Amino acid sequence: MLLIGLLTSTCVFAAEPFGRASIEDAEAIVPGQQVHVVVDVFAPEFFTSPPQFPLFDVPDALVTLSSDRAQNLVQTIDGVQYSGIRRSYAVVPEKAGSFSLPVVEIDLGYPVGGTPVKGMVKVSLPTFDVGASSHQSATPFAARGLTMTQSFDRDPASLKAGDALVRTIVVFAEDTQAMLIPPVEVGTTAGVARYEKPAALADGVEQRGIGRSVETGSTRTETVVYTASSAGRFPLPAISYPWFDLDGHVLSAATLPAADVVVAQAAATERIQPELQGDVDAPASRTWRAWLLVLLLCAIDLAVAAFAWRRLPAIRTWMTRGRTRRRNSPRRRLRRIRTIIELGDDLAIYRALQDWSRNLGYRTPSEWVEAQDCPRLSTQVAILERRLFRSRDMQVDRAALASAITLPTADRRPPKRALPDLNPTAEDPLLHPL
Repeated sequence: MLLIGLLTSTCVFAAEPFGRASIEDAEAIVPGQQVHVVVDVFAPEFFTSPPQFPLFDVPDALVTLSSDRAQNLVQTIDGVQYSGIRRSYAVVPEKAGSFSLPVVEIDLGYPVGGTPVKGMVKVSLPTFDVGASSHQSATPFAARGLTMTQSFDRDPASLKAGDALVRTIVVFAEDTQAMLIPPVEVGTTAGVARYEKPAALADGVEQRGIGRSVETGSTRTETVVYTASSAGRFPLPAISYPWFDLDGHVLSAATLPAADVVVAQAAATERIQPELQGDVDAPASRTWRAWLLVLLLCAIDLAVAAFAWRRLPAIRTWMTRGRTRRRNSPRRRLRRIRTIIELGDDLAIYRALQDWSRNLGYRTPSEWVEAQDCPRLSTQVAILERRLFRSRDMQVDRAALASAITLPTADRRPPKRALPDLNPTAEDPLLHPL
């Protein structure tokens, strides 16, 4: 009975992973506003595999997972230290009403008695209400700090007939996503042909604000090319871009002034009149030679095509081997692992080091690091393993780790053999002449 009680109490009071969710700035939400749903996931001691945050569907709303880096958390509950990871979802409601978010299931790994196990945490996401603002337009686009600028590749008042004028319009907005920024209506101008290039979208763009502050937001870049075939003055209309300001809860408009395109007549150039030559009848022999040359080239093309068709599997195999050999060359593998070190997380870096060491013939990264005899490499790999398997009290110097990994230098001299070859050769005879 005592043994059963001890086992039961151990199972009951064992630390389990858990999660929680909240909404940032849940008051006065309007359609088109980006709602940040913050989700925290905790596991006892540390994570053996990072939590996988899934996407979910919400009617009349757009849901994306924030591209910001995950935040690491530490919390102690009832004497047990928990490690946590925080990620956020961006939910953009398209109309007013109440939005109920579902329960998300997050897979993760954590240790139990020193053994890594797989687990799942169910997190109930909160509900929020969206109210329709009387100042908001029918097309919901809400943001903060929106600015619109334009530039020309040349002076619009110094064109000539046939020249092209490139107009670039950049819309910058905070607390939104680039794909949500509506297109700019540039209007039409009589007498000028217009060509619009596909818009360029970018998130996480930094822009200098007032003073020394730097604001981060999203941009939509519109590029319009104007051409005029005749001389004259062509006015480009002013642009008004409506948007809803989340800070003041008012409908605002960003404007661009009108511009005049002045096109001058192109300078006349001296034309050279072509000289017409008399008709020359080619001899019949030259015609037959041309036809024979064409027939010969066609026969050669057919022979090459037939040969290629018969050898098509071998050609495909040869091309596949060439691409694989080029893709897995040492220099390309070195560039890939350095890119992973610069941009990837700790687990991705460690997996890349495992693949690198196995390709070099080592069983583990530790054997490869020991063989390199590089103190800088040993230090950074030790810090990486400490962050993965113990604690995150130290930071990996990504630049130092990337520069410490170099291509292996092969010894070109053949290894010295303990016994001579059984079959003598001209370079190495078994019995030397007397």
